[in-house]
Amino acid sequence: MSNTIKERKDMDPQYMWDLSTLYKNDEEWSQAVTEIEECITKISKYQGKLNNAKTIRAFLDEDTQLGRLLSNYFCYASLRNCEDTRQSAGQAMEAKAYAVYTKYAQATSFAQPEILSLDEETLKAIVKDEQLAPYAFYMQKLLDEKPHVLSAKEEALLASFTEVLGAPGKISESLQDADMVFDDALDANGEAHEVTQSNYILLQMNEDRVLRKNAFESFYKGFRQHINTFAQTYNACVKEAAASAQVRHFDSSRAMSMAEEHVPVSVYDGLVDTVRKFMPAMYRYVRLRKQILGLEELHYYDVYTPLVAGSSKKYTYEEAKQMVLDAVAPLGEDYVNRVKQAYQDRWIDVYPNAGKRGGAFSSGTYDSNPYILTSFTGTLDSVSTIAHEMGHSQHTWLSNHHQQPQNADYTLFVAEVASTVNENLLIEQLLAKTTEPKERLALLNHYLEGFKGTVYRQTMFAEFEREAHSMAERGEALTAEALNHLYKGLIHDYFGDDLVIDDEVAYEWARIPHFYRPFYVYKYATSYSAAVALSEAILKDGDTAVKKYLEFLSMGGSAYPLDELKHAGVDFTTSAPVERALTKFNDILDDVEETLKQL
Repeated sequence: MSNTIKERKDMDPQYMWDLSTLYKNDEEWSQAVTEIEECITKISKYQGKLNNAKTIRAFLDEDTQLGRLLSNYFCYASLRNCEDTRQSAGQAMEAKAYAVYTKYAQATSFAQPEILSLDEETLKAIVKDEQLAPYAFYMQKLLDEKPHVLSAKEEALLASFTEVLGAPGKISESLQDADMVFDDALDANGEAHEVTQSNYILLQMNEDRVLRKNAFESFYKGFRQHINTFAQTYNACVKEAAASAQVRHFDSSRAMSMAEEHVPVSVYDGLVDTVRKFMPAMYRYVRLRKQILGLEELHYYDVYTPLVAGSSKKYTYEEAKQMVLDAVAPLGEDYVNRVKQAYQDRWIDVYPNAGKRGGAFSSGTYDSNPYILTSFTGTLDSVSTIAHEMGHSQHTWLSNHHQQPQNADYTLFVAEVASTVNENLLIEQLLAKTTEPKERLALLNHYLEGFKGTVYRQTMFAEFEREAHSMAERGEALTAEALNHLYKGLIHDYFGDDLVIDDEVAYEWARIPHFYRPFYVYKYATSYSAAVALSEAILKDGDTAVKKYLEFLSMGGSAYPLDELKHAGVDFTTSAPVERALTKFNDILDDVEETLKQL
């Protein structure tokens, strides 16, 4: 596989996603806005009339259909922009989609305040009316929001600022993906390597320590040069969240962010407390990494490289596809066939290209198949990413095919469960096949990276967010210096004294896009913990556990997430899921030490 990053126009179409289940082409997308805007105009006829079950049902039916049209429109524009973020055409499409969404948000902003302005007796009677049965859960959530919904005039005013309030995240994203460039990094032989957003982690996994160090310094030099801009954009995001929480009568921006999913802040704090309780396991991991790599000093640019030299096995994309199929086999024939369908119908945009959005994700709408963006480079991590995003896509497919559109969208709290179950099934399946010590260590290293990167690291991010938002709510300035200091201190807390904390580490917070979606990252850690329990149950208990798991995936957003997870057998009102996950982390460390004896 060539290391040259191609232009989009030079890519092989068979490895690019086919967006035709959304729109045939850009022209059809452009024409779709006419119907959407007509629907937006028509829906205003309900204003002032949402005082009985029949009219509310009619409004909700029209709003749901309009939401589907708008979702298709926005999703297509976003995916096209992700293909090459440097191109003005994609940028313009996404900007247009944002503008149309803002118009929709303004046009429908009257609905919730109007319904909730009804007296309590009338509202309770309407909620129980049989005509609203398909929207029963929606109406219950609406009642839960009653103390925090403003007047129709105030909601309309806030809706008019939708695009503006989302600007900090878009500015940060554009700066990183489209404008920032990095110095080339030299390897031990003096050969220059391009440093980009999409290949940085790959360079950090390289066995050449000189290259890792130089890539690390080049990458964070780029962020240091823009750190005040990043601090301003993040400050604006945090201040917006704090202001919204205040006007909506929440105790904090964190409480506001968690209220929609009906998750108490005790779950968030319990996660942090439990992970800190298991910090000795993380310190054990760091010491073990230092020992295995034979280093006098372990630096941050040493934490991604494989534990055993020569273990950086590469895979073709065809091999990766089969590995994922083998991994998900315990989930049944139907699940496997849907994965095959994803390959055949080009749900996946496979390889990196110049300007392509970094990272990976699964997207799609109720009316389209799911779509996966990744930048496959042939590493085990790349294979795992396909398994991960395929989990998201299968969760979406099952939700969309078992729920009505108003109940199909699962919440962010459970969004990472299916993806991580797939990752764990992949690694367990590979471990079961191998007896060669070096290969086993490579797999165990990958497993450890999942725990380190998801449970520990995302919880560290959660602490960063909790403190940054608290600082803003106390009236403290979120300067670059303050944010750098906060982040660097957390790195020390989470990695311990055996890691040398280089100055560049302080800038890492600036490259984390999820910080612009406040209080999202902690869900990676809770989802991973849930996935550990579920994947082990699937492999141990077979059909019984698979049935409950697939039922959970099919629930979509038809219940509150904590209740959905309880159905699958995971209870986050206790610390048990996180403790179980981190006990597994310790077990894997034991396995590493035993495997080392076989070398």
